[in-house]
Amino acid sequence: MKQFFLTVLGVFTGLILFVVVVPVVLLTVAIAGASKPTTPATMVLELDLREGISDQPSTNPFAAFGGSGLSVTQVVDGLAQAQEDAGVKAVLVRLPESGMTPASADELRQAIRRFRASGKPVIAHSQGFAPSGAVMSTYMVGASASELWMQNTAGFQATGFSADSLFLGRAFDKYGVRADFEQRYEYKNAVNEYTQSDYTPAHREAMTAWMTSLYDSALANAAQDRKTTSAALKTVIEAGPYSAEQALSNKLVDKIGQVEEAEAEIKRRAGKGAEIVEFGKYVSEKGERTGSGRNAIAIVGGEGAIVTGRSDGGGFGGGSSIHSDDTAEAIYDAIEDKSVKAIVFRVSSPGGSPEASEQILAAVRAAKAAGKPVVVSMGAYAASGGYWISSEADWIVAQPSTLTGSIGVFGGKFVIADALGRFGVDMRELTVGGSYADAFSPTQPFTNSQRAAFAASMDRIYDDFITRVATGRKLEPARVREIARGRVWTGAQALPLGLVDQLGGLNEAVAKAKALAKIPAGESVRFKHFPKQKSPWEALSEMFGVQSEAAQALVMLGGVMADPQAQAVMRRIEGERMRSEGAVVLADQPVF
Repeated sequence: MKQFFLTVLGVFTGLILFVVVVPVVLLTVAIAGASKPTTPATMVLELDLREGISDQPSTNPFAAFGGSGLSVTQVVDGLAQAQEDAGVKAVLVRLPESGMTPASADELRQAIRRFRASGKPVIAHSQGFAPSGAVMSTYMVGASASELWMQNTAGFQATGFSADSLFLGRAFDKYGVRADFEQRYEYKNAVNEYTQSDYTPAHREAMTAWMTSLYDSALANAAQDRKTTSAALKTVIEAGPYSAEQALSNKLVDKIGQVEEAEAEIKRRAGKGAEIVEFGKYVSEKGERTGSGRNAIAIVGGEGAIVTGRSDGGGFGGGSSIHSDDTAEAIYDAIEDKSVKAIVFRVSSPGGSPEASEQILAAVRAAKAAGKPVVVSMGAYAASGGYWISSEADWIVAQPSTLTGSIGVFGGKFVIADALGRFGVDMRELTVGGSYADAFSPTQPFTNSQRAAFAASMDRIYDDFITRVATGRKLEPARVREIARGRVWTGAQALPLGLVDQLGGLNEAVAKAKALAKIPAGESVRFKHFPKQKSPWEALSEMFGVQSEAAQALVMLGGVMADPQAQAVMRRIEGERMRSEGAVVLADQPVF
């Protein structure tokens, strides 16, 4: 009886706390979704890239609460619709001052060029190009516009490409932390930041190679769009930095002006009565392209670290992970859909769990066995585990600047008992079972027998990885071992190595999927997206174990927020920690 009254009190307290705020927010979203907004008859779309851009839209129905912005695939899709939309007359692009993820920049450039080919102008406006990260990729996107404008007080400081690495080896030595890791092999450099104080020769070699590839690719593309040569542009770029006036005189930009002036000019070109419309609002109202025709191409998405299990769909943020149950199920759903003739698997991942990666790859194999070709479209990254899940596709399309490969594995632990002891904190352990039971205890390094067993598991995972790549890419295992060893390649470098089949983006992947499915190039197809995004009501029904209609009604009444699970959802913060047990197929992720 006492427990009953405590439960009632808890429910009542939860009801009081959550009956007002959360239902009002959800009702506002519901009302907004039910309304039918209208767009002006004559539009200029403003694409603001300054807040960053993901590869794919979040499938989390509550992502909007976390401020989820635009994705590359949304921009590509939105520009494709806009070029066919008689109401859209032009686009204004707001460029970030710092670098962009190079592969994302490649895809945006291609989409802008296709939009311009429809006869509609694009003005890009910059408030400066800062000397940070892959700023040349940002400049490349600006160069693809009809005109590139720059603010009068801004500096043109794009003179190359830089990347920084933080090494903790000396700090760990000083404070008694031991990074006890194994790596396969010398180019699997994610471990080095914990064990070294500087780049190893292999680390420096690999990074310099892919950075040079990214830089050369951005220069070549920008030079093409600026109607000059790569050599000439490189000479001018590297002689910088420049003021806005100097950038103009060196023909790096087309005009100096404030963004308000650029807006006025693009509206003038669009025609009388033209209004600026935010790109996000436009794509939200248009929705995803569904296409037409009796045959369908499935688009299966996956972005983030690869982990085992299933996403619970909860939380009000927009964190991204590739959950193996969800992604494999999405592929199986596409297999079972009789209208789907081929699958485009969009992968943007630095890797993760080998077990999760294998589960997803098994679904790819099942699709091929069912007679449905699978084409992988690589986004920003498709490295390590991201390459594992791609390796046996029928065809792989990558951007020149996609970071891929990293065919290797690493794993280990941090031994922190000595470090804690310096602060008067004593860590002890108790173990029951075999000698490997405490192998990953942070109290002591691996014993000789534990290290031997762990090293053997690392070798097995590496050999499995080699086998999958050799099978999928039709290469001799010995050849795969030569080009593997954990080394990261760009898409441009991977093409002649046979690790990818074609350079391009989502459009090229769809075209190849149609060809492999023997659908005539001129025939229209429908697009089906997997996994399907749940509505907030469906997500709530899964969280609380009730039907969607009941969840909606409960939210309207506010009663659902009395449930302790709902309170937990409200407290959940964005992001997920990748689950691994000792070994991961994960590539290091440079910050652009």
